[in-house]
Amino acid sequence: QVQLVESGGGLVQPGGSLRLSCAASGRIFRPNAMGWYRQVPGKQRELVADMYSGGSTNYADIVKGRFTISRDNAKNTVSLQLNSLNPEDTAVYYCRYSSIHYTQDYWGQGTQVTVSS
Repeated sequence: QVQLVESGGGLVQPGGSLRLSCAASGRIFRPNAMGWYRQVPGKQRELVADMYSGGSTNYADIVKGRFTISRDNAKNTVSLQLNSLNPEDTAVYYCRYSSIHYTQDYWGQGTQVTVSS
């Protein structure tokens, strides 16, 4: 029903930046939330940031001030600007879509972000 395609992951040096993008297609309903989670081996998936179609945002404390989430409701895309990256940010980053009034919760396949010299 909903397809999520992530892009922008890769290798970056400590202190560097990346921009992740996620495009949703299919049956998109509003209001909804789109956001980013990340996961490393041996750890559960954790929220990075999400944003509702109405504009409100949520950030994990560990990324506040460094990451910025944005979205384009017309294009059904959500982006995450990752600045001041450190090795602890290394993870697979997953895009998530969730409708508010319908039982819809979808995940992308994930994109690897590696912060290393």
